[in-house]
Amino acid sequence: YIVRHTKLAIDNNVCYGQSNVPLAPNFLEEAKQIAAHLPEDIQAVYSSPLFRCTELAIELGFDNYQIDPRLLELNFGEWEQKSWNEIPNNQLQPWMDDFVQTAPPLGENLNEMFERVQSFFAELKKSELEKVLIVTHGGVIRCLLAYILEFPLKNIFKVPVDFGEIYVLHLDKEYAYIKKIIRV
Repeated sequence: YIVRHTKLAIDNNVCYGQSNVPLAPNFLEEAKQIAAHLPEDIQAVYSSPLFRCTELAIELGFDNYQIDPRLLELNFGEWEQKSWNEIPNNQLQPWMDDFVQTAPPLGENLNEMFERVQSFFAELKKSELEKVLIVTHGGVIRCLLAYILEFPLKNIFKVPVDFGEIYVLHLDKEYAYIKKIIRV
């Protein structure tokens, strides 16, 4: 089970990537809706270290979650906490033209993020765990979908991933597929 964190109390025009930002006022209600769709026999919980994910893991009743930095959102470096309109066009346009290979200043490109996400899931596939919950970000989920469905990273933003959305996957040592998507 892979869950994107809930809605945030931040302007949609702000680049927040790996920044800790506040949760929306209806966080508890959203967490309750997510919890209703999760099984009770989860064996392990992994979370991005950011507050918006760890707080959700705790609210879902998993205070023994494990933090894994490979589950962090894309690092936007110097662009973190800036409005997209504030970012100089001579920096933003090259990134928009090739975000797979181009990184924001002091940040990471999508290919680097994909490699760390792929590393996490390759390790998870080798484990004996059968029911796992992962609390993470839209970018991580998109990387996972690109990994499983084998589509080019340049198409990653064509995949909508909503706040609080749950992806139920089947992963084993040789095979991976999406069982269902739950929109809460």
